Amino acid sequence: MAMKIKPEHVEYMRTEMMKIRLPHTLADYTSRGLTEKRWRWDWCDRAGLITWICDNIYPYANDEHIDTALRHITSGK
Repeated sequence: MAMKIKPEHVEYMRTEMMKIRLPHTLADYTSRGLTEKRWRWDWCDRAGLITWICDNIYPYANDEHIDTALRHITSGK
């Protein structure tokens, strides 16, 4: 499936997210009853991307599209 998010935007998000590490692993999140989706978005938030996403991605995409990009980034692909 092709992502709606522009490749350069996905790469920017990846670069910023890889600069930091969440204090909790995915296993920590799911063991506390939280979702993998929450883990992805928390990582995005901790990387300081929410305002950037609002300014640069929401004009042409929605949360579902962004989550697809986040899933791609966090899967290591």
